[in-house]
Parts: sequence; C-alpha cells; structure tokens
Amino acid sequence: MKLSELQDTHRKPKRRKRVGRGPGSKLGKTSGRGHKGAKSRSGYKVRAGKEGGQLPLYQKLPHRGFSNAQFKVPVFEINLGRINDTFEDGEIVSKKTLMEKGFPMRRMRGGFKVLASGEITKKVVIEANRYSKNAIAKLEKQGIEFKRI
Repeated sequence: MKLSELQDTHRKPKRRKRVGRGPGSKLGKTSGRGHKGAKSRSGYKVRAGKEGGQLPLYQKLPHRGFSNAQFKVPVFEINLGRINDTFEDGEIVSKKTLMEKGFPMRRMRGGFKVLASGEITKKVVIEANRYSKNAIAKLEKQGIEFKRI
C-alpha cells in the first residue's frame, strides 16, 4: 500500500458541474451567470482588492510603522566550498575576478560576503567586503590570506 493509492471510500466523489445544458439542468441558458453585465461575459476578471466605487479595505485600514526595506543594499554571498571549486592556487578572489568567472556581481552594490559552508584547501587570496565569523575561523585555521575591502 502506498500513500498515493489511498482512497476515500466513505464519500461519493462530487460530480462535475455541467453548465449550459438546457432548461432542465438548473444551469441552462445563462449558466448560472445571471443576465447581462460584465460578470456574465467570458474573459471577465476583477483585480484583487477592487470594490467597485467603494473605498477598498486596504485603504481604509491604518498604515503604521516604517520599513527599512527600500534602503537595503543587496550583497552577493559565496561559500568557501564554491571558491575552492572555482579558483586555483595563488589566484585572487575579488569582485572583478568573480565577474570574470561569470558570477552575477553587477547587481550587488554591497559587494560580496564570504560564508563558511564547504571546505577550502586551495591557497587563494580573498578580498571581500564581509566575512561570517565561521568563515574567518576556517580561513585562519587553514592559513589562507584574506582582506576586508
């Protein structure tokens, strides 16, 4: 027995509503859409939150507080394991070299941050804007040179 093979045997499956099948079906002629107007037409859509001419609920509710999200500066994050896979011994890991290797650095105005996931064995020089505490500990343990720019 598999979970995907379980069936509910206590309830009959709900029958599909077949609309527009004549006056005897209760949903013939106008197919449950009423008469005329935009809602009766095919392709009719209404945007979420629209309430006709009435002031929408989201505008009536009080707006409180302040969000710092608009001032957030995007930072590119890279793991030590990824640096180890991408770079060779003696290379410099900087914003410029990461862009040359195909990393999406142009959009990251905040530079890049080195995270501790993965192992690093290659002797590279890392020039990053930020480092996590664990990344600093791993780099110092391995004796790998790193600078904060």
